[in-house]
Amino acid sequence: MATEVKLPSLGEGVASGDVLEVLVKVGDTVTKEQGLLELETDKATVTVPSPIAGKVVAILVKERETVAVGAAIVQIEASAGSALAPAAPSAPAATPAPTPAPPAAPSVPPVAPAATAPKSTPVAPPPAPVAPVSPVPVSPVPVSPVPVSPVPVSPVPVSPVPVSPAPAPVATPPVATVSGGAAITSESSDAIAAGPAIRRFAREVGVDLTHVIGTGEGGRITREDVLAVVRQSHSLAKAATAPAAGTSSPSTSSASPASHSKSPVHSVGTPSQDDHGPIRVERMAKIRKTIAAQMHRSWSNVPRVVNFDDADVTELEAFRQSSKDDYASRGIKLTTMPFLIKAVATALRHHPLINASIDMDNEQIIYKDYINIGIAVDTERGLVVPTLKQADRMSIPDVAYALGDLSSKVRSGDFSVADLRGGTFTISNLGAIGGTYSTPIVNYPEVAILLIGRTRKLPVVMDDDSIKPRLMMPLSLAYDHRLVDGATAARFLNDVIAYLEAPSRLLLAL
Repeated sequence: MATEVKLPSLGEGVASGDVLEVLVKVGDTVTKEQGLLELETDKATVTVPSPIAGKVVAILVKERETVAVGAAIVQIEASAGSALAPAAPSAPAATPAPTPAPPAAPSVPPVAPAATAPKSTPVAPPPAPVAPVSPVPVSPVPVSPVPVSPVPVSPVPVSPVPVSPAPAPVATPPVATVSGGAAITSESSDAIAAGPAIRRFAREVGVDLTHVIGTGEGGRITREDVLAVVRQSHSLAKAATAPAAGTSSPSTSSASPASHSKSPVHSVGTPSQDDHGPIRVERMAKIRKTIAAQMHRSWSNVPRVVNFDDADVTELEAFRQSSKDDYASRGIKLTTMPFLIKAVATALRHHPLINASIDMDNEQIIYKDYINIGIAVDTERGLVVPTLKQADRMSIPDVAYALGDLSSKVRSGDFSVADLRGGTFTISNLGAIGGTYSTPIVNYPEVAILLIGRTRKLPVVMDDDSIKPRLMMPLSLAYDHRLVDGATAARFLNDVIAYLEAPSRLLLAL
């Protein structure tokens, strides 16, 4: 009897997800915890595992469909045992036992021994299979039709059909046929050597990975391989468009089978036309819809003010350079960001209003006694803000290690919704890309966000009136003016700057 598998809870506050890919087909045999669907929820991509082992009898959702938590996604006929081989013989043995017993007794006594023989000796099938096995090798060349007919009748219990690997070395198709349909489907899906991030990227740019040749280690498909297909398709599309202007029918018909057999391969989105020229229409991804909704919510609710300032990080950079090799020997990349996170977390401890949120409906200010720093990361799929929990309690080495781990999770797409929750303050690092100052959007319901620009050398007038080149880090602090006044924001930013300009204070900070 088929069991209906429903979409489980995907995390706090997540009510639905978009189906990116259905990982199984009807007829596939799945194991417990094997992935059924890949879903995009909020800002995370998750794989929905199967709660039971068995055979997929129906798929109730399709790609690009939005599925609510609790909705049925597939139907699976649970397997009788843990292994497929023993489960198969037990089913047929049960079927003949009740039926042949009454009718066969009066008229055909020989049938009883025949039925009893396979039932009593499933462990040692050699005597029984000897008869069926002989016809199989008789026609090894047209093996494809021969094994197909025996398999449904009774060779299912006669699992010794794997004995037919004897003729199989000549050609691969017989082996695939003998293995059964489920094996063929899993073979075709698993044959593509590409990680989840590459599969996702290929879907987003509309590339069919079965047509991509991998150049990575062991033939794995890399991002560059996918981009090469996109570039090649663009070139083919341009070449096909030029002659099409003069003679549309012949060139279009010749180009059609190659370029349109996999329709979206040549570009991102669906090709179309507006009043001014060619365009591409692309369905908005769930992550982009989430970002758009969050930005609109912040812009509509938060009266934002921005303070700009600079921090002299000359001493910090010298300190970092002298220590980075020690960290590298332990597998930790020491950048300026761990110092910045520690400075912000320590300053937040002394300025609890910056770490709070406001509840206008109930006319309350909610002070957070924990400090979780969100780090805005620019990814191929959009802006993702994973959260570094209890950042104020971490040492700089701890922050550096946790930051590296979080970054690798985000780059590979291997993070959960929980990694994005619970932030109290956000840091956005624009300096890695370029630019100095900006006006960042507050990550609602937080009340402040700090944007870091690219550090650059500037002439600075020192206390003794001398002018020296100093390494200056541009800082842009945006805050919710409903709760945070300009003086409060300035004091907070001054504390952050003081920690960055004297990095040794961070080691002794209270």
